[in-house]
Formats: sequence, structure tokens, C-alpha cells
Amino acid sequence: MTWEVVIGLETHAQLSTASKIFSGASTAFGASPNSHASAVDIALPGVLPVLNRGAVERAIRFGLAVGGTINRRSVFARKNYFYPDLPKGYQISQYEIPIVAGGEVPIVSPTRGELRVRLTRAHLEEDAGKSLHESFHDMTGIDLNRAGTPLLEIVSEPDLRSSAEAVAYAKALHGLVRWIGICDGNMQEGSFRCDANVSVRRAGETKLGTRAEIKNLNSFRFLEKAIDFEVRRQVELIEDGGRVVQETRLYDAERNETRSMRSKEDAHDYRYFPDPDLPPLAVDDAWIDRVAASMPELPAAMRARFVEQYALPAQDATLLAASREVAAYFEDAAKRFDGDAKLVANWMLGEVSAALNRDEIDIAESPVTPAALAGLLARIADRTISSKLARDVFDAMWAGEGDADAIIAKRGLKQVSDEGAIDIIVAQVIEANPSIVAEFRAGKEKAFNALVGKAMAETKGKANPAMVGDALRRRLQKPLV
Repeated sequence: MTWEVVIGLETHAQLSTASKIFSGASTAFGASPNSHASAVDIALPGVLPVLNRGAVERAIRFGLAVGGTINRRSVFARKNYFYPDLPKGYQISQYEIPIVAGGEVPIVSPTRGELRVRLTRAHLEEDAGKSLHESFHDMTGIDLNRAGTPLLEIVSEPDLRSSAEAVAYAKALHGLVRWIGICDGNMQEGSFRCDANVSVRRAGETKLGTRAEIKNLNSFRFLEKAIDFEVRRQVELIEDGGRVVQETRLYDAERNETRSMRSKEDAHDYRYFPDPDLPPLAVDDAWIDRVAASMPELPAAMRARFVEQYALPAQDATLLAASREVAAYFEDAAKRFDGDAKLVANWMLGEVSAALNRDEIDIAESPVTPAALAGLLARIADRTISSKLARDVFDAMWAGEGDADAIIAKRGLKQVSDEGAIDIIVAQVIEANPSIVAEFRAGKEKAFNALVGKAMAETKGKANPAMVGDALRRRLQKPLV
């Protein structure tokens, strides 16, 4: 019996405002416990919340980016529940009328190709505090610094059919919120975290199965592993005659398993009602137009432009437009390099990417600037150095030894492009290797590469490889005397 997996994600993106959603307290990460918790954040008597305009504008930016509907009127509600890190006994959120309705996020599924994941809604809310268990013996500490931090909760439709698709969607969403500048996406600090709603049903069925919600997954790897485990658990449970119950579960990374946390609440359990301290949020067309005017070029539009303007393959354009920082680096280097932009793309996706991954740094921290990379590629284009030697020069540039021209001069790496000199070297190689020459004349093409290698070795890699190859073929094609 085959099973179909049905997944929807609820993603909390912490908005990049300097202050909290309803107070002036700082949102800075890493402060000592409870140093950023104001009276408003914990609703002490006599205080009133005031909505952060920057949080609203970031929500509007998201709605525009995903093609959603920006509701001109939205309402804040109190979501009532008891938890130790929620001292006021309720969370201010949006329920019946969110600020963003609908929209979609395009992804590439490893099995279904290009598809668009529909969004149900995106709504503004405040974060709760944090319970600290590790640092206390038989006690729990409560840090309220995070209480009141602005969140945009993004809810997808149950359009995902595998853990791989869920990861593809989460990565696309993560890239988008960073691209439009509304969230720093730092998963280690909890700025971007996902809850996965997972259910299974027998192939061909249309009715959704009972779902379990896996809370607070803060890495793409954990998201994938948690979903895979939960799918196996549910399938085995049903096949053994049991039934899945609606509940909230936590993922244990050390044991690679999910475990029950509590029964899953429905909306009525939270007793939502409009917050009496906050009037409805009104967003007019002029406000939306101002936000739209400040929007950056979106990834899809940039990918299409890279293909058109720089004649890049679609795959290269997709990889280069994965983040605004990488895209900006590429464009800067491509505009400085008076040559084929495909060479810039090749080096960006090859040597530059490999060096960044090796050193575990972002493109903004690259010791080789776009201008320096363009200078190196110019020396390849004008045949001052070969592509092979250029990699050595790049490594030296990365290590801080200077620009390409300085390193080439210091190390004496200038490529030998004198036709006469190369012809003499080629003649010597042919004369010194009669057996390899005989193999080539007998039809073994690999023998030709061996001769090229020997000629390059004679010049310590400085000869122009293309000219060496041309000179060899000319001499080898001459009739035997």
C-alpha cells in the first residue's frame, strides 16, 4: 500500500525592526536575561501597546513580494493561553483578518519540477519569552527579552508532498525574507523557525489525514529529519491498526525522533477576541504604493534579467540570484570585466563559492572583491596567464598577497605566448617522446594530451595551452619523412 504525505508549514520570521512590535524595547539578540523586557511587553497594569510602523511596512513588503492581498483593514486579537514565559496570559496576534491574505512562493521540487506553493495568510504577532532549562538544577529560568519581538507568521496551504519539498519551500521563503530585507534569517538565534503540520493518507484519497504539528524546527536539516520520522511513525501506526491523534510534537535531534508535547489546540481553545487596547489597523493605497516604490528587484525578475542581459544559462542565473549579496557581487564583477559574463559566473560558482564554503564565511566577507576578481579574469582573457595558473593567483589573492597583476609579476607567472618559443618546445617534446608520438599516430587521442602535458611541464605551466595544442597538431600532422 502506497501512502501520500501532506505537509503545510507555519513559519515565524522575526522582523528586522530595532524595537519591539508594541513597545520601544530593543530587539537586539544576546543581552543579559530580562534586560530588554519593558512594562508593555509583559502588560503591567496601566500600560498600553502602540503598534510599530516598521513592522507593518515589513509585512506589506512581504505581501507584495508573494503577490498576496494586502488587507486595507486588519485586526489584532488576544490569543489566550497559559505558559510560564507568557506572563500576561495572552499573545497579541491576528486571527480573523490578517494583514496579508493569499500569495504564493515558487519552488523546484526534486520530483515534481517547478511548482508554486500557495500561502493561506501572513499575519503580525508578538513573540513570547523563553524558558531556560539547561542552566538551572530542578528549576526553569524565564527570559522575557524575546517577549514582544515582532513576528510575521507565514502559513502555507498543505501543498507539499515530501520532506524535500518542505525544505525547498523553507529555503525559498528564507531567501525571500532576507532578500526583501524584512528578516535577517538567523536560524541559530531563532529569527526564522518553522512548525511542520504533517499527515498521511492512502494514495488516491482526497480527504486529509489527522495531522501532527512539529514545533520550532530551526534548521533545514532538522526540518527534513523530523518530517521523515513523523511520516514513518504515522504510517506504521496506521498499518498496525492504530490511529493518529491531533497533537503538538517536538523533535529530539539527538535521538532523531519526534515525541508528544501536548494535545493540539483548535482555534476556539484560544478564545480569540479583538484586543481592546489596539484599534483596527488601516492601510491605505498611498502607504502600499510608497512601500512598493522601495522594493528591490525580486529574485524571479533578476533571474530572467541575468539570462537576457548576460546570456547566462537558467541554472547559473538561479544560483547567482539565490541571495542579493551574491547577485550584487556578480553584477559588480561582470560590469567591471570587459568580457564574457559566463566566465564571471563560472568563477563565482566555482572557485569563489568553494573558498567561501571552506572558510565558512559570507560573500560580504570575501577577501577578493568584485573588482579584484574582474582584474584576475582580465588576465585570463588577454592570455597573460592560463586558467590553471589563475587558480594559483586566486588562492594568493584570497590569502591577502595583493591583486592579480602584483602576484603575477612577483611570481613570474606571465604566460608564454610567443609562437616561435612554443614551437621550439613542442619540437623538443616530439623528438624526446617517440613512443607517445607513435601511439598518437596509431589513433590514441589520449597520447596527444600526454604530449601537451609534457610541453606544459617544460614551461612550468606558463605556456599558453591553446597555442601548445595548435603547435603540436601542426607538427604531428606533417607526413613522416
